[in-house]
Amino acid sequence: MQIAAQKTITEESNTLLLSPTGSGKTLAFLLPILQQLQQEKKGVQCLILTPSRELALQTEQVWKKLSTGYKVNVCYGGHSKQVEIQNLSTPPSVLIGTPGRIMDHIQRKSFDYNNVEILILDEYDKSLSLGFEEQISFIIRCLGKLKKRIFVSATSSIEIPKFAGANQLTTLNFIPKDEIKKELKLKLVISEDKDKADTLFHLICSLNSEAALIFCNHREAVERTCELLKERGIIAAFYHGGMDQDDRERSLVQFRNGSINYLITTDLAARGLDIPEMKHVIHYHPSATEDEFIHRNGRTARMLASGTAYVLLHKSEKRPSYLEETTAIMDVSDNNTLPAPPVFTTLYISGGKKNKLNKVDIVGFLSQKGQLEKDDIGLIEVKDFMSYAAVRTSKLKSMLSRIRDEKMKGKKYKIEATSNINKEKKPFNRIRK
Repeated sequence: MQIAAQKTITEESNTLLLSPTGSGKTLAFLLPILQQLQQEKKGVQCLILTPSRELALQTEQVWKKLSTGYKVNVCYGGHSKQVEIQNLSTPPSVLIGTPGRIMDHIQRKSFDYNNVEILILDEYDKSLSLGFEEQISFIIRCLGKLKKRIFVSATSSIEIPKFAGANQLTTLNFIPKDEIKKELKLKLVISEDKDKADTLFHLICSLNSEAALIFCNHREAVERTCELLKERGIIAAFYHGGMDQDDRERSLVQFRNGSINYLITTDLAARGLDIPEMKHVIHYHPSATEDEFIHRNGRTARMLASGTAYVLLHKSEKRPSYLEETTAIMDVSDNNTLPAPPVFTTLYISGGKKNKLNKVDIVGFLSQKGQLEKDDIGLIEVKDFMSYAAVRTSKLKSMLSRIRDEKMKGKKYKIEATSNINKEKKPFNRIRK
């Protein structure tokens, strides 16, 4: 797929790249774009639009890891506009962002968009389903010198509207006809109770303490389900589009670094997120469409690995049409052993890239001042104004005591353990006691 994309994107003006979640689409379009950039040109040469801020940040990180020498910036809702405007005062060669925020910067004239020759619309169908058509149409109308348009999606049902100007489109379709992968096992879990909370608890207890992604259809259900699991002693976090950006990032960081093993989410996490390979995907609420069912399941059984998707249904609930009658039924009623608690806890640090902190600084500080061994430190993520580090829970208390009055690179930062449970924004009525 990446080889074909390299050739086609380089040679053709308009390309539609279709490939499953987790197959490496980001590199597939970034590598040929790198070859198109010109060092002598000033200003933004390539604009990449994504439906979510997380996908925008992920794409930025992939570009930075390529060490191209070309500047990149990312703009998205929830991020400081003043910081973005300051970053854009020295224009990047590659600008990544969500449609609403990029439209805002174009209207503010935060950057010169007249030299943009390459436009990439990543997860384009998702952008349309989220209602970004007006913003994308506005942006395309403003880009008068476009030479290349690249549309990227994980679903073959994508349609390119006329306003996109994609004449003579070359399609690369690497989505198998049977989009539900052979490596994926499907299991049906029947609940005696309509709310299915007890059944979800028993199912999680049967997973041998292995991580799982749990999908609900609504934001309120996501938070309520997380609270129900917490009441039963399961450490979990939630994630949905209505959360503050800092809270969203914190949930994903904790899930990535193993501080929590169970993330309850909407379909926002079905694609475009940098989260670990999952062995288990749980449909607490069955998805409304087969496409979304496929995208949810794309979080497991990636790249020849195996995985299992579990669909929870009340005994009177109609089986979704995309679920075969022969799907195996799994009994979880006898599973009551709580999962083992996470080995790591996430440490919050009140400084980041803008404070000139990096991963090496944090590792050195935790090792020297906190007296942690290499195996006591897990994944470290450095944001603009804050950082997160996974620290072995058994060493956390003594380490915090040692560093209480210590400085990192000559400055005192606030350093504390984050809660493993999201702070509730509003109360929800309990489904069950």
